[in-house]
Amino acid sequence: MARAGLTAERLARAGAELADEAGFDQVTLSAVARRFDVKVASLYSHLASSQELKTRIALLALEEMADRVAAALAGRAGKDALTAFADVYRDYAREHPGRYAAAQLRLDAETAAASAGVRHAQMTRALLRGYDLAEPDQTHAVRMLGSVFHGYISLEMGGGFSHSAPDTQETWSRMLDALDALLRNWPAADPPAS
Repeated sequence: MARAGLTAERLARAGAELADEAGFDQVTLSAVARRFDVKVASLYSHLASSQELKTRIALLALEEMADRVAAALAGRAGKDALTAFADVYRDYAREHPGRYAAAQLRLDAETAAASAGVRHAQMTRALLRGYDLAEPDQTHAVRMLGSVFHGYISLEMGGGFSHSAPDTQETWSRMLDALDALLRNWPAADPPAS
């Protein structure tokens, strides 16, 4: 019998809070059960496994970030859009480190296709329309932006920049300037070898 008040959504939200407090790797069904003062067995009527819980947290995080990105991009283009877009990811990671980590969870193809991850890709491509990139360069740029943003955020969150000057905000701003310049001056592809 399902415990009154428990739902898969409520459990995922509790798991997301736990992830932010203790780390995404600490999220388990037993840890979430303790938050509700219930036995783990009572969660199985809502969730099949810790993996399902983690997947739900990842989907929640992707949705939250997509909503923030959409709001931040409204009415912006070019460098202004690029900065707003990047700042959403960085701010979200700072506010919700566990959820941000969850958003990196590898999802199966069907789950990924139905997730807000699709919106992220669409918004990245919309951002890049301001730079007039055609395929396949647009796909290369999508991958580059994701790699640069995630790489910087991960290193910063891990303390990788905490022992040196200049301030990380200055580096972030300069990096966005450099990305804007690169996107405006995207290198032409080499002609195919004959």
